[in-house]
Amino acid sequence: MPGVRRVPLIHVAFELQGMRKWNFLLDYQKKEGYKYVCRLLLGVGHYCLYKLNKIPESLWVSAVLQTIRMVVFMYDILSFPVHLVLQRPWRKRSMSRRIKAQIIDSTPNSVTVRSVSTPCNLHLRLVRDNVTTMEAMLHAAAARWQDRPCLGTRTVLSEEDEPQPNGRVFKKYNMGNYEWRSYSDMENEATWFAAGLRELGCQPKKNIVMFAETRAEWMIAAHGCFKQSIPVVTIYATLGDDAIAHGINETDVSTVITTHDLLPKFKKILAKTPKVDTIIFMEDQLKKTERDGFKPGIKIVAYKEVIQKGKQSKIECIPPAPSDTAIIMYTSGSTGVPKGVVLSHRNMIATLKAFADGVPMYDDDMLMGFLPLAHVFELLAESLCVIGGVPIGYSTPLTMLDSSSKIMKGTKGDATILQPTCITTVPLIMDRISKGITDKVSRSGEFANAFFKWAYSYKQSWMKRGYDTPLLNRVVFKKVSQLLGGRVRLMIAGGAPLAPDTHTQVRLCLCCDVIAGYGLTETTSCATIMDLQDRSTGRVGAPTTGTDIKLVNWEEGNYRVGNKPFVQGEIVIGGDSVAEGYYKNPEKSREEFVDVDGKRWFRSGDIGELHHDGCIKIIDLVKLQAGEYVSLGKVEAELKTCPIVENICVYGDSSKTYTVALLVPNPRHLAELATRIGLPEMEFEQLCQNAEVEKAVVKELADHARKCGLERFEVPAAVKLCTEVWSPDMGLVTAAFKIKRKDIQERYKEDIKRMYAS
Repeated sequence: MPGVRRVPLIHVAFELQGMRKWNFLLDYQKKEGYKYVCRLLLGVGHYCLYKLNKIPESLWVSAVLQTIRMVVFMYDILSFPVHLVLQRPWRKRSMSRRIKAQIIDSTPNSVTVRSVSTPCNLHLRLVRDNVTTMEAMLHAAAARWQDRPCLGTRTVLSEEDEPQPNGRVFKKYNMGNYEWRSYSDMENEATWFAAGLRELGCQPKKNIVMFAETRAEWMIAAHGCFKQSIPVVTIYATLGDDAIAHGINETDVSTVITTHDLLPKFKKILAKTPKVDTIIFMEDQLKKTERDGFKPGIKIVAYKEVIQKGKQSKIECIPPAPSDTAIIMYTSGSTGVPKGVVLSHRNMIATLKAFADGVPMYDDDMLMGFLPLAHVFELLAESLCVIGGVPIGYSTPLTMLDSSSKIMKGTKGDATILQPTCITTVPLIMDRISKGITDKVSRSGEFANAFFKWAYSYKQSWMKRGYDTPLLNRVVFKKVSQLLGGRVRLMIAGGAPLAPDTHTQVRLCLCCDVIAGYGLTETTSCATIMDLQDRSTGRVGAPTTGTDIKLVNWEEGNYRVGNKPFVQGEIVIGGDSVAEGYYKNPEKSREEFVDVDGKRWFRSGDIGELHHDGCIKIIDLVKLQAGEYVSLGKVEAELKTCPIVENICVYGDSSKTYTVALLVPNPRHLAELATRIGLPEMEFEQLCQNAEVEKAVVKELADHARKCGLERFEVPAAVKLCTEVWSPDMGLVTAAFKIKRKDIQERYKEDIKRMYAS
């Protein structure tokens, strides 16, 4: 028939095999002697309840759910051919399983893998337009997109007192809409800022420190520096005074760019930074910035004043070369003392091209930016949006959602106003989203709880076979997706391992794609990225275009390229995205960076496993006394999805037969657990020190681990409940909230000894 797509009978037969699981219901009920209608009702109901591992206590809830399941079952039968033709699930499964990278070189000691993907149109356009520096990237973007919205900042109309039900009064923002700078506006402002810097005495090739929260002015100031070949030293806004002073002094900086909120910190820091003579601050929308009380001789200049100087200046731009330093970015320090990583313009453009190939963009896309721009992952993700014509609306955790702490009642959060389609995030934030969904469902009443779990299980079962559930998405999951504006199609996670359960839940409940990647500051955040069609979890994808991944034998841990069923070894990353080295640390640079046959390589220290489709799985293993290998990162990622866990660090001693854990508990869930085991009400600190509570938490972790499929030897046998929330200020997590394993273990070394002694 003309115009009708033919579906191969083999696909129909394959799909219908999945329906056979319903046959046992009818057979079972025949044995029990029920009538046909009762057989169908109770059979479907029992099957779904079995999948939920929970039978509702109330009979009416059970009856209603069974009726819903029966109706849905009949709907599935009637609509199945339509969904089969329209969704073509066999193609989704085929795309997910396809080869994404191939081995290009193999020796007894190493295996090298390269992506099979081809450059996308944006990548080819960057090559065609000869974009080799970040300065040229902005110029090309402004020439192409001109008056299109580029950077958006939400207006704060006022800050007002809002009384709470408990009598307390909180300061809340009354907020307006987003105001946008066009691409032309951004380039002009960056040019003026660059000239203004030169008027203030800044010189090309002389470092400037950027110590500021994520906002539009951060991006503009950075690109202003690029226009004058001024390297930008990035320092996280969450670091302590000593770390800030160290970064400023080590890079011989005289000019610092900061914000209204962070400026007061310099009243103390300036005593430790003798070379600093100029501080530029980005203004607050409401408050006037006080410039008194600083060390004599220090120039305190507003961002807009620098712009005005630049408008009147006749100083020309001095474009950088590809080999010039663009950023000196300090590593987050998860494995020791932070090191300044020197990233050239060539490094950044190489990652930009790789990101373009890995993350498709569309005309109606919108990015919500809120992660630290001092992190190379966020900086390059936003830069991809700039060159790709995708507007970026800036937000903060305090104003992102309608329920955020600084949003006044009656005012909408940033996500509701902006309605982003793309969000960059880190696993910690995704874990919190996942737990927030779980907590809200668990408190929503018996029927709503049971219905949501059934809907979740139903959708998950169809998604595994390559189908979507558009009707269920609209009826059930639309409310969840509305939390982030209702249009999110893609979340990109980086910085730490993403738990498979979190990955699945966020993808399912927010009705969007979730892709994870792997990279380091030393590789300009570029190494691997998941394919958008990949439906698996727990992996970090195949090598990005332009990047080679080499797995090298690590004899000490028994990770060899000859291991079966998967090649294993230390991950070594090669390509143009590999950094120039460590700032003022040639010995460490020689130790971890190497040039071979014109290609630069970086030894990551991470252990990887190569799967048959070319994707990589990161393994962070410790060998226990009995010979078992435990992936600490995997265990932590799984246990973070347990409601009682706020944060966790698992420790394994190779001379012991089990692991232990340092755990920051959720106060509400810890109190509920104490009540369940019959303890009287007590303060949070007392609960954390109670031996019975510790034992109960160990049992909670064991129960949760069993559901996640962890082995018994992987589950911590003892815990230390930590009362303090780990923060970047404490030095226990990075600014991207990745745990600093060595620092945590050092801080709690006596507790680790106690746990093993017990």
